[in-house]
Amino acid sequence: MDVALLTVGDEILAGDTTNTNAAWLANEITTRGAIVRRILTVPDDHDTIARWTRRFREEYDAVVVTGGLGGTPDDVTMVAVADGLSRERELFEDVRDGLLAKSEAFRDANPDLASEYEFDMDFEDSASLPSGARPLVTDAGWAPGCAVDGVYVLPGIPDEMKAMFELVADEFDGDTDSRTLYTPTPEGAMGDVLTEVREEFDTEVGSYPADPDTPNRLKVVGEDEREIERTIAWLRERVETVPEPE
Repeated sequence: MDVALLTVGDEILAGDTTNTNAAWLANEITTRGAIVRRILTVPDDHDTIARWTRRFREEYDAVVVTGGLGGTPDDVTMVAVADGLSRERELFEDVRDGLLAKSEAFRDANPDLASEYEFDMDFEDSASLPSGARPLVTDAGWAPGCAVDGVYVLPGIPDEMKAMFELVADEFDGDTDSRTLYTPTPEGAMGDVLTEVREEFDTEVGSYPADPDTPNRLKVVGEDEREIERTIAWLRERVETVPEPE
């Protein structure tokens, strides 16, 4: 299962916000056996989001879009995804009713705050999702997400994104597995070994240098457990390894 991640936000491109969502999602998806093939960050621009949603949907098995959901003028992601998939938006009345009930509960629980700030979220607009979509709603946040045609639309706020991803996490199961070795050997001294191992085995081996006080990583990825173990054994014979750092 090949996956693309599309993160949305002017603040990420400006360097005001670190894109921790992409790193977290990539790790979660890879751990479940799927493969993240592409990560792209785009601005809060309707046409750009729509274009890349359409392109990634054609090229990958699944696309995860994060950011740009909510009630502010720059939250254009849901409309853009619908347009990118050539789908109209439809009002999901149960989602709207849930938002209204949540708003009333919030007002009752926070009367002082509710009277100080006007709560003007457009619930009908927020509950209007691409036609045929499966709504994704959690207690962690307000803005609904959705899953439609292999595209998963999640919030950008990390806690809300993580909670919503858990609703669909099992859909990213795949056949890929991995093992990691740790070595004090400099990457530049492993050129011949890394070339030969790729020719010898039906696995992918990545070398990831670290800072001077941390061992380098050799990550072996494949779909056959025995082939991965054979690769690991072959590497251990040719490269010094050390225990995983604590």
